[in-house]
Amino acid sequence: MTPCHIRLLQKDKVVELSYSHDTQYQLSCEYLRVHTPSAEAKGHGGQGGKLPKNKQNVNIIAIEPVGNYAVKFIFDDGHGSGIYTWDYLYDLAVNQHHYWQKYLTQLTKQPS
Repeated sequence: MTPCHIRLLQKDKVVELSYSHDTQYQLSCEYLRVHTPSAEAKGHGGQGGKLPKNKQNVNIIAIEPVGNYAVKFIFDDGHGSGIYTWDYLYDLAVNQHHYWQKYLTQLTKQPS
């Protein structure tokens, strides 16, 4: 589902997504960063990726359109290779609580 409006609230470190059915979601920059669809995090050719950690203070410095199907977030930690399709962004929004809890569980299983 394509958002009709995307707004970066840098001071709050939040991206606000608005959809035509008067639904809004706020996704933190940290949440978007740790759920990057980049190969670095998801893995290459069946190989597991790296779980992004220590991103509590990350912010987004730019949002770039990718055709008519996605956006790319440029983070202040230098990351900017993930392409967030409209479907992926909507999935992140509607399943935010579940995905965030899953991420926190994965963090506790990772060696420091």
